[in-house]
Amino acid sequence: MKRFSSSKMLSFLTTDRTPHPENIHISSLPPSIPTDQEPTHGEEDMAQGEAVETTQTQRGAPSVFPEGQNGGTDVSSTYFHHKVPIPDDDSQMWFSFRKLWAFTGPGFLMSIAYLDPGNIESDLQSGAKAGFKLLWVLLGATVIGLLLQRLAARLGVVTGMHLAEVCNRQYPTVPRIILWLMVELAIIGSDMQEVIGCAIAFNLLSSGRIPLWGGVLITIIDTFVFLFLDKYGLRKLEAFFGVLITIMAITFGYEYVTVRPDQGELLQGMFMPYCEGCGPVQLEQAVGIVGAVIMPHNIYLHSALVKSRQIDRSSKKELKEANKYFFIESTIALFLSFLINVFVVAVFAEAVYGRTNIEVHDICNATGILHLDLFPMNNETLQVDIYKGGVVLGCIFGPAALYIWAVGILAAGQSSTMTGTYSGQFVMEGFLNLRWSRFSRVLLTRSIAITPTLLVAIFQDVTHLTGMNDFLNVLQSMQLPFALIPILTFTSLSSLMSEFANGLFWKIGGGVVILLVCCINMYFVVIYVTSLNSVWLYVLAAFLCIAYLGFVGYLTWLCLIALGVSCLDVTCRARDDTTVLIEQQPEFDS
Repeated sequence: MKRFSSSKMLSFLTTDRTPHPENIHISSLPPSIPTDQEPTHGEEDMAQGEAVETTQTQRGAPSVFPEGQNGGTDVSSTYFHHKVPIPDDDSQMWFSFRKLWAFTGPGFLMSIAYLDPGNIESDLQSGAKAGFKLLWVLLGATVIGLLLQRLAARLGVVTGMHLAEVCNRQYPTVPRIILWLMVELAIIGSDMQEVIGCAIAFNLLSSGRIPLWGGVLITIIDTFVFLFLDKYGLRKLEAFFGVLITIMAITFGYEYVTVRPDQGELLQGMFMPYCEGCGPVQLEQAVGIVGAVIMPHNIYLHSALVKSRQIDRSSKKELKEANKYFFIESTIALFLSFLINVFVVAVFAEAVYGRTNIEVHDICNATGILHLDLFPMNNETLQVDIYKGGVVLGCIFGPAALYIWAVGILAAGQSSTMTGTYSGQFVMEGFLNLRWSRFSRVLLTRSIAITPTLLVAIFQDVTHLTGMNDFLNVLQSMQLPFALIPILTFTSLSSLMSEFANGLFWKIGGGVVILLVCCINMYFVVIYVTSLNSVWLYVLAAFLCIAYLGFVGYLTWLCLIALGVSCLDVTCRARDDTTVLIEQQPEFDS
């Protein structure tokens, strides 16, 4: 049968492009506003059928696709061989620890992205360059991250689809492919940071016997080994990630107790949003904190992980309950990750802030620690990274501090590598409808990530290897809009989220937060580009920025329409210029 719409219009939202008779139609935005054309008898019949579907969705099943009917196998089954059942609790209590325990897992896997080696390096540089003065920025960035993760979890719970799947069904083909490529760049950049962190950890633990390039190669093998853990059950896999988080808490907590930072300065830096005596260096570091904490691929990951619980999406009560417990679990998980990040900032604020190269050189020389060549004989302010920071801790607080630091970095790198691989799998399957095995996916992503890292590790020193983190942080900062704008767009669609769509407060607040985060990260990118000191790079960056800003503007335009600013839809033909139409998909005979 042919489409019933007599005026073919460019839609900002399209239904599933996979012709499947079981697909449920996603209604337009806003769904209740009529068009300006009189329907024919056939059109009336089809419109009535769609109205019935919409009514059924609003009454009890806000899920766009029931499980198992999204055009094929549920994507979550690729990872989760079974779903965790939620225990029944007949009591009328608002809170149940049994149910919280059943929902515990996705939030902690998500929180690992807040503890990857890129975040750890951002933390230690924050402490070394600004002392305790930027802790309030870390706290604010973590709170913003929690609010964004809440949106991601709600999308997965209510619709039964993760963000990549929704993008696949809602965006046109070309923007969808561009969006996928941008997210893949962010995942590869994060993967490179994790490989660098693991290689440095192996080098420190072996006292230099394992070269950096050897550590890079080891990360290939151990990642494949760990990825087979999910064959032993989802809860065991989540428990393993919990062990890795515990290792990070113990190791970095040990450093915190050993250094014994000033608690008064710590609390003042955390709750006083002011940076006395700060200059461009501290401002750049503050921007870097936001870029390191809020990871674009983590939004896609969390929206998929929540699908691992058995939830009856035809029951509004269960949906509300799932949203509540997932938010509580995410709050606890991000609070723990925030504490671990505070440990790292405080350690280097107390031990490194204000020290000079010659001062640390003399301390290391007195204690007999190797790597004296890392600290030149001058009075310049000490610059640290993951590698040099571990050496400094070993010089000041003994070899135990160095090795424990390396164990923490290794745990951070391993856990982040595995969650990055999972997010890459979800993104590829969601955007492209590809069903790759874990082995193939890891082989592709890890090959792309390891090749440049291995070349730098072989032909350059550790300074150049850790220096890659600055470029990778910029790369991931540029990809943030491609996760934040879609998640606000789709969680604001009442036709998709039913009564769980964002209210006015969340629409305005979410829009302001996303605008703030994107502006901060663009400033971070500008700072990095201006430091390159190359005219050709300036010209290349200018052309790339034009294309980049054009695509971000396109996504923002669609987001504003979803938020209710329908007058921005230039394809609108309604008399009152408020109707947003969707190009209808053909109906298929059963």
